[in-house]
Amino acid sequence: MNTPTPPNHASARLRPLPALIFASRWLQLPLYLGLILAQAVYVAHFWVELVHLIEAAFGSETAVAAIAKAVNLTVVEGQSTPTKLNETMIMLLVLGLIDVVMISNLLIMVIVGGYETFVSRMRLDGHPDQPEWLSHVNASVLKVKLATAIIGISSIHLLKTFINAPQYDVKTLVAQTGIHVVFLFSALAIAYCDRLLSPAQH
Repeated sequence: MNTPTPPNHASARLRPLPALIFASRWLQLPLYLGLILAQAVYVAHFWVELVHLIEAAFGSETAVAAIAKAVNLTVVEGQSTPTKLNETMIMLLVLGLIDVVMISNLLIMVIVGGYETFVSRMRLDGHPDQPEWLSHVNASVLKVKLATAIIGISSIHLLKTFINAPQYDVKTLVAQTGIHVVFLFSALAIAYCDRLLSPAQH
């Protein structure tokens, strides 16, 4: 009995219209290149703030004033802008640097995971630097990881707000807390829906 020969996918040819539609995925490439440029801007911003911190640690009043402005530090009426670093300023600036790193990680997830999922395979199997999460990434996993990354970024912003709470009114504090809770429940809902649609394999 003759068994049917499996189709040779390597030599399969798409009709012109499906081929055009499939090739349209490359229109996303400029978007990912733009995100790479945005990543470069974040790197430059990170180093500017880090240089200000180092200069302020060595007594530069100009750097201290720049940090106070960057972290939106509250200045009590009748007092001048601080001329020396204090614990609050260092903590707020370091949290800002952590925030930049977390957003940068989010950009990497979107760039690498999105390109791998929606544009073209990178063929990184066996590469020593292949990210652990990339080996099992798909659209659902990417959504969950992005949601958890956004929660982390929101937590940093909320912590910065609470540390510098006198600068904000009660409505702003309540609103930011509420938004963070909404992000948290949204991530839980996304993860739960993903678990329902694709249950764990034993």
